[in-house]
Amino acid sequence: MEPWLLLLYLLVFPGFLFLLTYALFLQYADRKMSARMQARVGPPLLQPFADLVKLLGKEVITPKDVDAKAFGAAPLLAFAAVMTAFLYVPVVGLSPFAFQGDLVLVLYLLTLPTIVLFVVGWLSRNIFATLGGVRAVTQMFIYEVPFFLVLLGPALAAGTWSISEIVAWQADHVWFAVLQPLGLVIALIGLQAKLERTPFDIPEAETEIVAGPWTELTGRRLALMHLTMDVSLVVGSALVAALFLGGPLTPWAIEPAWLSVLVGFGLFLAKTFAVLLVLTTIKMAMGRIRIDQLNDWGWKYLASLAMLQVLAVLLLKGWSLV
Repeated sequence: MEPWLLLLYLLVFPGFLFLLTYALFLQYADRKMSARMQARVGPPLLQPFADLVKLLGKEVITPKDVDAKAFGAAPLLAFAAVMTAFLYVPVVGLSPFAFQGDLVLVLYLLTLPTIVLFVVGWLSRNIFATLGGVRAVTQMFIYEVPFFLVLLGPALAAGTWSISEIVAWQADHVWFAVLQPLGLVIALIGLQAKLERTPFDIPEAETEIVAGPWTELTGRRLALMHLTMDVSLVVGSALVAALFLGGPLTPWAIEPAWLSVLVGFGLFLAKTFAVLLVLTTIKMAMGRIRIDQLNDWGWKYLASLAMLQVLAVLLLKGWSLV
């Protein structure tokens, strides 16, 4: 790829500018669908953008005796992590930044926002924020194990640790949603927990601990963390769509090239929106669970089923090689 095309891919489409726009659109779609499920009208199309601009203009308040530089840098780190992760997820064909092991890198980068919330809660010297941060990292240790295991299932079956190569494998065979349906279900549950959406909004339970680690975030810091979670929704949905739903590739060749790109982009939008619809339905159909309930349910059932899924993949993989 030419350097100028690579720069265009990185900064404009399907890079950072598109990612920010699509993140705000998915926030709107999530809020609109949630409202419709509750027989409400919901927000207008530009409401997420207006909320972002409003927060960016608010005063930034640093709690007393808190390291202002560290407190301000934490949201930037989380935002940079999820923006970087998006570069390795196929959007209009295979990613030009793909390499062996980019799946592991993306999973690591998607973990950083949760760690940042813990750090922010700990630094803020607020009891509610500290408790929320501890809940966030405790919850992370529960859902990350099954979430990581089932996302590695397609990699084991395809024989590669590259997201783009897993997508290409599905174009020549069949979607992993068909081969590993249990893995897809666990991945969607894990993504819901990673995004701290109901019923896994335990770290920021408003009726219990105000807003958890978000309590002392103000102004552009709060805006940046909200934008980080919106971007994480896009990246997480795109990752699940790539690993289980075939990503933007079709099993047949399309000519000319521009039409192939257009169809691939349409598939990306449709599949990520389908993932969002499932996540929104879960959010509106359930109430918040307790951390002890999540601990029991996560380790007894989710982790066990995830290990069974991986074991089944390894056995079938070994059987095919015999």
